[in-house]
Amino acid sequence: MDEPWTLHADRALPADPVTRPVAREIYASVRDLPIVSMHGHVPVEWFADDTAFGDPAQLVVVPDHYLTRMLVSQGETLPRLGVGSTADEDAETDPREIWRRFCAGWKHFRGTPTRYWLEHVLVEILGVTQRPSAETADALYDQVAARIAQHDFRPRALLDAFDIETIATTDPAWSSLDAHAKLAADGFGERVLPTFRPDPLLHLDRATWRDDVVRLGEAAAVDVTSYDRYLEALRTQRERFVAAGARATDHGHLSADTTPLDDADARRIFDKALSGTVTAAEAQAFSGHMLFQMAAMSAEDGLVMQLHPGVLRDHASAPFAAFGPDKGYDIPVVTEFTRSLRPVLDAFGHHPGLRLIAFTVDEDVYSRELAPLAGVYPALRLGAPWWFLDAPDAMRRFRESATETAGFSNMSGFVDDTRAFCSIPARHDLARRIDAGYLARLVAEHRLDLDEALDVAADLAYRLPLAAYARP
Repeated sequence: MDEPWTLHADRALPADPVTRPVAREIYASVRDLPIVSMHGHVPVEWFADDTAFGDPAQLVVVPDHYLTRMLVSQGETLPRLGVGSTADEDAETDPREIWRRFCAGWKHFRGTPTRYWLEHVLVEILGVTQRPSAETADALYDQVAARIAQHDFRPRALLDAFDIETIATTDPAWSSLDAHAKLAADGFGERVLPTFRPDPLLHLDRATWRDDVVRLGEAAAVDVTSYDRYLEALRTQRERFVAAGARATDHGHLSADTTPLDDADARRIFDKALSGTVTAAEAQAFSGHMLFQMAAMSAEDGLVMQLHPGVLRDHASAPFAAFGPDKGYDIPVVTEFTRSLRPVLDAFGHHPGLRLIAFTVDEDVYSRELAPLAGVYPALRLGAPWWFLDAPDAMRRFRESATETAGFSNMSGFVDDTRAFCSIPARHDLARRIDAGYLARLVAEHRLDLDEALDVAADLAYRLPLAAYARP
């Protein structure tokens, strides 16, 4: 193409001529609101160290498992994309070659949300003027490399450039929080917040569990030799996270089960785990028990409890063994919430101290389970479309299936859930456009007045996440 690559102003807005003008007005009212990013996975060290990004491949391609998984599905390999080495294949170390493979596979992203995010990142943030392809790859690489080398493209500067008011990182439960302490000393303590992630400690049959318990004990200065000391160490670390500004915990279990055990059974199973004799069934029961315990602790200390179950992690064993978790092989499964959350909601659903946000990747449960639950229990909020569902049509379906029962006020607002830092403004922009389109239809159908739709749009984009993740 001879003309520079640009993005259409109405992208992702409704196509029909009745609702599109209304959607434009609603979107314009929220387009420039600050970003509240309370559920994400950008490494805290990026902000603490504030160093330049290494190269275009390390910024855009290698850390984004949405991107790499699609290319792998079309015949690429993770080593060829720079993710790591296997016994049979060394990792590609030439960032330009990784970038060429990404650009050559550009057509495979057509119709996906990854395409939308990447377009926004490349054009609006990195200043790219040509579509990616095998022919344009080197020119684009040079453009992007020059942009990210500039001093105003460092992580802290991008917080301002992206208008990110608040961003939460995800930190292991045994974290020293030293990076967050450095940020606080530098004046970023109210802007970059930690999130308490105890998952490895709650699954007794994980290979690293005993080592991770030792790490927890060292961080909390508690000798974890018993179940009671284990709970003490978890409480101690939660207190340290609250003191460091944390607003939430984060739980990614396979099941949403929250059935508590009696103390004697919990102690017995914990002791078996320490001795290496715990069974899979006992470990599963303990993980559900610990979700109940985490809810009880949240009711005490005020940390928002984020629960996002229903993903079978590391579906392919060889990539997990070679590269570790989060490499694109996590697949959704059918998830049940009504019975699973009943123990916690029966105990704490009306407790003023508990705030629980439930996410799902199983669309079937929005209207059948989660919206009815969020529509009655004051402690529960319905999380935004997450992971495989943060896509244009899936987000529309979410609004259509959940709003009539839960309303808007029982939702958390949008969360981006990403390690790909530069995609954060793209993801929030897409959510604001989709919400504008949905609200425009309600206005066109005379189900909302325009002033109400404008108010709801500001809630969804900004006010609801601030309220859902309020300070403990």
